[in-house]
Amino acid sequence: MNIRNIFRLGIKELRGLVRDPIMVFLIVYSFSHLIYTSATSVPDALANAAISIVDEDQSHLSSRITSAFYPPYFVAPNVISIDEMDTRMDAGMDTFALDIPPDFERDVLAGRVPAIQFNIDATRTTQAFTGSGYIQQIVTSEVSEFVAHYRSAPSLQVDLAMRARYNPSLDPSWFGAINSVIQSITILSLVLTGAALIREKEHGTVEHLLVMPVSATEIMLSKIWSMGLVVFAGSAFALVVVIQQFLDVPILGSLPLFLAGSALMIFAMTSMGIFLATVAGSMPRFGLLLMLVLLPIQMLSGGMTPRESMPQLVQDIMLFVPNTHYILLSQGILFRGAGFDVVWPQFLALTVIGMTLFWFALGRFRAFLR
Repeated sequence: MNIRNIFRLGIKELRGLVRDPIMVFLIVYSFSHLIYTSATSVPDALANAAISIVDEDQSHLSSRITSAFYPPYFVAPNVISIDEMDTRMDAGMDTFALDIPPDFERDVLAGRVPAIQFNIDATRTTQAFTGSGYIQQIVTSEVSEFVAHYRSAPSLQVDLAMRARYNPSLDPSWFGAINSVIQSITILSLVLTGAALIREKEHGTVEHLLVMPVSATEIMLSKIWSMGLVVFAGSAFALVVVIQQFLDVPILGSLPLFLAGSALMIFAMTSMGIFLATVAGSMPRFGLLLMLVLLPIQMLSGGMTPRESMPQLVQDIMLFVPNTHYILLSQGILFRGAGFDVVWPQFLALTVIGMTLFWFALGRFRAFLR
């Protein structure tokens, strides 16, 4: 194996990547704007939800309930008639609609339990589930304060002292930004190496490589180090510039230790990318194969939902996937400030899985060249 051949072939891959504007745009977008949007757009939080209110009571209490809905959780409520309620919801203009019945305030003061009709457009899934709890709490709070004639906080018998580590304000943008970097590293490592190999086949340059005095190992290593270098540089830029400087999100642990783990992850995923490319053989089939591979490993590796909530069989199977160990490593270092003495099992697992994937990919790549 000639190191000079590996280096020169890798430079050739980098030149080919630069001449592919779609791939360059994908890399730049993944490590810049995608991270920003993942950090600033929080789908689990209620924001600017459209609500309309049918006030058939026209009382002081109904006015208090109407004025309790304000930004940023809700837009200013529209006071509409009963005939408009169904029409507006069918047209998608409102997510929530409250119908305050006549004599509502009088029934409340009389000790009765009047009913408020609460309609939800459940096609807007995230806002429907989150907003329903907000609205019930707001209405209950306003009615209770109106009946008690003063606003007070309930006194508890136990003083709960809550301390949140890493993210004291529980700002979801901190987690969204770092999780976006982790996902971009995983996806681009897989896509770039697979696309580089298929690009060789489609452009007819594989035959040129076969007549050159280079081995399959040298060709494969050149693709791994060149595409891996691009992903590694992009992830370092995203962490230092986009996350720490632009978004002002702190990183608790050691950045060099995380980048070392990222290098092992990139090695494993680039090897997997070459393996999938040899199986697919063409770019359309490679894209379909990515959908079958990326979606399960992203959803079941612990990045979206905790692994503890999954069946034990799924947890055991996902231990053979590098994403599982990389997410544990990343969360331990970046969120909890863990050192190498804590995350060394993940480093060892990534090394073993990466070498195994490289061995399988090399066998497939040799058959692909033949």
